[in-house]
Amino acid sequence: MKDGKFVILCVDDDSDILESLKLVLEANGYIMASAPTAEEGLEVFQAEKPDLLIVDLMMEEIDAGTRFVKDLQALGNTAPIYMLSSVGDELHQSIDAGKLGLAGIFQKPIDPDVLLATLKTKLRKA
Repeated sequence: MKDGKFVILCVDDDSDILESLKLVLEANGYIMASAPTAEEGLEVFQAEKPDLLIVDLMMEEIDAGTRFVKDLQALGNTAPIYMLSSVGDELHQSIDAGKLGLAGIFQKPIDPDVLLATLKTKLRKA
């Protein structure tokens, strides 16, 4: 939390996705930190100490998102992590969200109402 606002770290190599997330999050009282790669995401994570993370599954490499999540766990992350994916229901079949330590999965494009409802629920419990 920074200045009384929750900090959300969004890691995605698609600048349009980051821009749309920023518009929704900041218009609703959140602070958004962002990174276009998993490597930069780790740096921002350590600098910002976010309250929640939204991570693209497939960035510069196919498994960059899952590797990033494992790196966060190694760093002792306790913030909820949501995976962002455009592959739909196939993701639920190929990834065990609980085993990976994910709080959930968002489908691209993210429905702003679903995103905000999830943040409200998850961050109130944090």
